[in-house]
Amino acid sequence: MAKNTGRGFRLGAVRQRSQTFNPRTSTWTKRDSKGQFVDGKSGNQPFKGVRKER
Repeated sequence: MAKNTGRGFRLGAVRQRSQTFNPRTSTWTKRDSKGQFVDGKSGNQPFKGVRKER
């Protein structure tokens, strides 16, 4: 299980989650293990510790 350290980084990986970049809205979107969209992030930076889809 991933844990936040409070120092700007995460220990471990977020399992069974992935993220993809949406070029239409210029945001990163997170998916769960079933492929459903879970969360969107404002700004240009991706989620920390979540693997990226290709």
